Amino acid sequence: MRPSDDPGTAVAQLEAWLAADEAPRLLIETSGSTGSPKRVVLTREAVLASAHASARRLRDLGAGEGGRWALVLPSSYVAGVQVIVRSLLAGHAPVLGGWADERGAAAYTSLVPTQLHRMVSSPDDVAALAAMDAVLLGGGPIDPDLRRRAEALGIRVVATYGASETAGGCVYDGVPLDGVGVGLGADGRIRLGGPVVFAGYEGDPELTARTFADGWYLTSDAGRLDEDGRLVVLGRVDDVVVSGGVNVPLPAVARRLRAHPALEQVEVVGVPDEEWGQAVVACYVGDPDLALGLLPDLAALRDWVADELPRAWAPRRVVRLDDLPLLANGKVDRQALVAAASGQDVA
Repeated sequence: MRPSDDPGTAVAQLEAWLAADEAPRLLIETSGSTGSPKRVVLTREAVLASAHASARRLRDLGAGEGGRWALVLPSSYVAGVQVIVRSLLAGHAPVLGGWADERGAAAYTSLVPTQLHRMVSSPDDVAALAAMDAVLLGGGPIDPDLRRRAEALGIRVVATYGASETAGGCVYDGVPLDGVGVGLGADGRIRLGGPVVFAGYEGDPELTARTFADGWYLTSDAGRLDEDGRLVVLGRVDDVVVSGGVNVPLPAVARRLRAHPALEQVEVVGVPDEEWGQAVVACYVGDPDLALGLLPDLAALRDWVADELPRAWAPRRVVRLDDLPLLANGKVDRQALVAAASGQDVA
């Protein structure tokens, strides 16, 4: 069964799915943020294992238990499915498209970083989010400054890491949920295991064999364990480009640029280049309160990066955007960014 794109229909589908004696497997299409979408097959056991483990972790964090969830993510993606399932298991129909309805306010929600970035500038959204027990934030890199800003506004943020292939977020603030295993390969590639792992990709046994080994899902992300044993996600394994013979980790460059006071949002990509092989390009949204002439130019941004990182990592070009291109689930569309960085029209 593929959950509907219509939230109300998806709630009805999943309510029947939870009550069925023999429920079909869920078919979740990935966002395709860095390539072609995949069709992930999830068993009911995996989805329930994730939902119950999430509820236990939130309870252990002192965030309350059994509250309603607000659905502001697409209902056909795994994060949206889990919002609906968690709310139904707690005995509540989720709030759809807002923070409250005639039944009352939601106690939890799940967001992607781009959504939170926009919401912290809205007093109404801030008030609603600050009144919740917790806001789960996942689906992409989380800017530490954004998290600090949100928490200073009274919003309780729990950073999650996971994928459609793990029935959603399965590592909360660096600590795996109960029953979830985390491993690191020799190249630092993150592996995730346990009852939340998917059953394979529909119609693609070769990809399943490459990605699903001995009960472990082999992610495309690199990571490390900090001194407390918490998982730190460093970025995608393929987020390192070779530019002028130098390996450049794009997430590190993006993190440095996001600390610039005039830049609202930043993503860094690599594009083919005759001189450099791969050119590092920064795509940014400038502070709307600044006049265009006051925004930093390429030389200033290269100097900003070189103050803390090797100058060879600094961007060779910059592209200013009115907004970052997004996929339907709110994640940044990196394929569209590469097109913009290459000077192509973005649909």
